[in-house]
Amino acid sequence: METIKSYLEAMFASMPNTTEVRKAKSELLQMMEDKYNELIADGQSENAAVGTVISEFGNLDELADDLGLKEAVEEAKGKEVEAPRRHVILEEVQDFLSCRTKKALFLALGVLLCIISPTLPIMFDAGNLENVGAAMMFVVVALGVGSIVFSSFLDADWKFLEKELCRIDINTANYVKEKRKSFESVRALCITIGVVLCVICWVPCIVSPGNIGPIMLFVLVGIGVFLIVYANKISSGFDMLMRLNDVETISGNYIMPEQKPVKYKNKTAETIVAVYWPTVTCLYLIISFLTFQWHLTWIIWPIAGVAHRAVVINCREDEF
Repeated sequence: METIKSYLEAMFASMPNTTEVRKAKSELLQMMEDKYNELIADGQSENAAVGTVISEFGNLDELADDLGLKEAVEEAKGKEVEAPRRHVILEEVQDFLSCRTKKALFLALGVLLCIISPTLPIMFDAGNLENVGAAMMFVVVALGVGSIVFSSFLDADWKFLEKELCRIDINTANYVKEKRKSFESVRALCITIGVVLCVICWVPCIVSPGNIGPIMLFVLVGIGVFLIVYANKISSGFDMLMRLNDVETISGNYIMPEQKPVKYKNKTAETIVAVYWPTVTCLYLIISFLTFQWHLTWIIWPIAGVAHRAVVINCREDEF
């Protein structure tokens, strides 16, 4: 029966996501199940029964009139001709996710190196070693930038996912859902630890003497940002895959409810929401480093969390 269900999903994948189409799909599935059970009861093997069911009910063009879907079928065909979608198979998705993990690692590593680079001049702030510390800082910054640039080339073969119209079948979508679900606990842990490290990074400056405090501050911030960037970059790869299908078609239902893309009023509103948290993070770090009032600047986060909800509500397109 799973083969029949998968075949049915493929038949209806590009059909409009309307009540009539969903109802017809449900009715057709019931007819296919009844026929399958009848054939099994008559002594046919599972493979033979599946083949018979698909040959009898597997042509949507022939069934369109009986199901009342003639116009919907024509609409789906016309849309496919005007804007064909590239089918991304499971093996390609697996390769993409593997590549995404490597990209996330090198990107996060590059950011980490750039953040901790100022620790070197602090470490060598003695005698005639200041120039050595400054030189080493630029070397570490160069390595960090190099790692970030290298990460941008790792997914060069997958740019078509952003530039072309693509689609995935239900089995591939289920695979992505499972992988994303299993990664959620890792992502939550990484972000939690990352935020905590950024919030408490000022503590070493209070309890540690000399240069140790400032050095640990940069190290804690660097590790925290590393974890946040790494987790979010991998998670965004799952989101990208789940947004490939046209949400106006049946295959758009493959997206998890909480992952269905939010529509914004305009491009400006979408940009504001996209840069909101990176902007808050930058402001937090700038204000904290300028004032060194880390025991007070943490208040920025709860205020930003409340404000974020207001920003999203005002930027989001109303749904009726």
